[in-house]
Amino acid sequence: MAFPLDERAEVSTVRPTDLAREHGISTQAVRNYEQAGCLPPAGRTPSGYRVYTEVHAAALRAFLGLVPAYGHATAVQIMNAVHGDRLDDALALLDAGHAQLIRDRETLDVVRGAVHHLTERPGGPGARSIGALARRLRVTPATLRKWEEAGILGPARDPATGYRVFRAEDVRDAELAHLLRRGGYPLARIATVVRQVRTAGGAGSLARALDDWRRRLTGRGLATLHAAARLSSYLSLVGAQHPLLDQPEERVAQLAERGQQHDRH
Repeated sequence: MAFPLDERAEVSTVRPTDLAREHGISTQAVRNYEQAGCLPPAGRTPSGYRVYTEVHAAALRAFLGLVPAYGHATAVQIMNAVHGDRLDDALALLDAGHAQLIRDRETLDVVRGAVHHLTERPGGPGARSIGALARRLRVTPATLRKWEEAGILGPARDPATGYRVFRAEDVRDAELAHLLRRGGYPLARIATVVRQVRTAGGAGSLARALDDWRRRLTGRGLATLHAAARLSSYLSLVGAQHPLLDQPEERVAQLAERGQQHDRH
């Protein structure tokens, strides 16, 4: 992203060490972020020193604010889109992150609503065959095999016969899948929910896991607000004044002579 020089605009420089210290990172990390396109290209003195400005400081704040909200890879993509004059692409990435957060919240609500219907152990002694589980749920064995193919169920196999063996946790997963299927949820979505239940270790510990999941979603939601504020501030800054980019060497040298200390590449 390059801007025409407006000599009336006063642009102050920022030392690389100050950029790094604000965020507890190294000056090498600042250079790496610039190289990755997360910061606009720095100006250079005739002797090759980088010249950073408050625009670079705002870009760094925006990027590091985006990371906890959208992840490192997406944050890099967003900043590259901004610096490539592809604002709509950047906004589309933000929209996708918001949509994913909404889906995660909906999934959490689904699991919360279904948790009371989960079965910790099957209604009879021992494991169940595919036929017995099908009769319990009033579905066909073919349906259970389809759920297995979708990653919803993961039964063991009898070492002697090779037949499927559904244990207590498999019955729980099947009951949850049956409940969600009746609610119209697609198999891919059900597989996601069941994986969350498995990770939690079953219905007994699921409540604690759901509380933690809720806290993490709240944290991500707040992070998106923080990131939006920083990115908006950066966009306003580059739209309101012209940073020190692609400027004549004389202008760069004048700013460098103000006593600022810069790191060499």
